Amino acid sequence: MADEKEHSGSTVEDEPSLLEKMGDKIHGGDHHSSSSSSSDSDNEKSEKKTESVKAKVFRIFGRERPVHHVLGGGKSADVFLWRNKKVSAGVLSGATVIWVLFELLQYHLLTLVGHILIGALAILFLWSNAHAFIHKTPPRIPEVRLPEEPFLQVASELRVQINCAFALLHDIASGRDLKKFLAVIAGLWVLSVVGKWCNFLTLFYICFVVLHTVPVIYEKYEDKIDPLAERATIEFKKQYAMFDAKVLSKIPHGLKNKRS
Repeated sequence: MADEKEHSGSTVEDEPSLLEKMGDKIHGGDHHSSSSSSSDSDNEKSEKKTESVKAKVFRIFGRERPVHHVLGGGKSADVFLWRNKKVSAGVLSGATVIWVLFELLQYHLLTLVGHILIGALAILFLWSNAHAFIHKTPPRIPEVRLPEEPFLQVASELRVQINCAFALLHDIASGRDLKKFLAVIAGLWVLSVVGKWCNFLTLFYICFVVLHTVPVIYEKYEDKIDPLAERATIEFKKQYAMFDAKVLSKIPHGLKNKRS
């Protein structure tokens, strides 16, 4: 009997009590929750690190949005980025045909418009009078009326842009910002030099081709182009700092000081 009691007592002592089991579960749950919370915090830290790394990546013109949004994000951006290859190729082909007609073949705008109108009116006139002989219905010529609202919107936007340009010219001419003045003078000089090389139509066509090629190439290889642009920007800033220290800083700012 004593042996049985000792044996039963030892088994009771060896078995873990209910409180100990509950404590182990609680500690285990705390450990699991702490590990899950620590993993969540680690994930948040890693996400913040990746976001900070992305934010520190150099982008041309300091942009933070994709190229599609920079170009407007509408149908024009789709055309420039070749989202629809047929439409983009058609627009570029049309611009090329116009440039070839007016620049290479020396076709004039009024001559081209006159010939197109002559041909269209002649075809419609003959078709309208000869429908009884060719046994076809006469053509239905649509009545064209231009709406007023789009022209008003274009005129309003053009007025805003012209006013901004006049305000910028007034600010530059007042002599308040020497750097902006030199930048505008350099831009106008480059424009005058380019104007000697080609006329307005050729320049417009070159800009049109650049808009249809450069953005799509940059969007495809931006990870390789941005580091090169960053190096070029750093070198330009160094050269400009040297020019500012040797030339611009020695120019007297008497007018500016008097106004201030």
